[in-house]
Amino acid sequence: MISLELSKQRIQSESGGLPISEADEITLKLAMLIEGECGPEGIDRAAAKFGFSRQRYFQIRSLFLEKGGQALLSSKRGPKSNYRRTQEAVCQVIRHRFLDPEASTEVIAQKLRQCHFHISKRTVDRVIAQYGLQKKTLPVSPSTSSRGTGDLSDPTKNKARKNRSSQRGTRRPPTAGG
Repeated sequence: MISLELSKQRIQSESGGLPISEADEITLKLAMLIEGECGPEGIDRAAAKFGFSRQRYFQIRSLFLEKGGQALLSSKRGPKSNYRRTQEAVCQVIRHRFLDPEASTEVIAQKLRQCHFHISKRTVDRVIAQYGLQKKTLPVSPSTSSRGTGDLSDPTKNKARKNRSSQRGTRRPPTAGG
């Protein structure tokens, strides 16, 4: 029988040692299980030594007994799919945005909730941002705003106006009746 000393960094025996990478979570959890089940110190100390609670130790143990070593790899937390932002909900947000471009995201969310879509204003904001459907607000520069106001005091415009008016006189006047 081999006598092992397990820690977070190494598996050590009388004959030699094997380093454990901190990124290798399967080996760390397996070493904790071996220490807890086969070691003299017991489950509580093994779990604490590897940074787990007693409850988490037993969760890991049952996963290992059910599915083997691959179950020791942690999976992604949280929802696995967009259960609120379904494809149908996204299509409806886009539809409502095109039907009424002036409607706020709160109004769109309210309309969708009335149609039994469980969707929030923030989700509507995310869909609109994802597809680039936000309202366009173009900045108005001072030079463009004075162009159409009919400012007659600008000397450069007055000169251009005089040149245009002198050219207009070269056209023949319309003939009456025909």
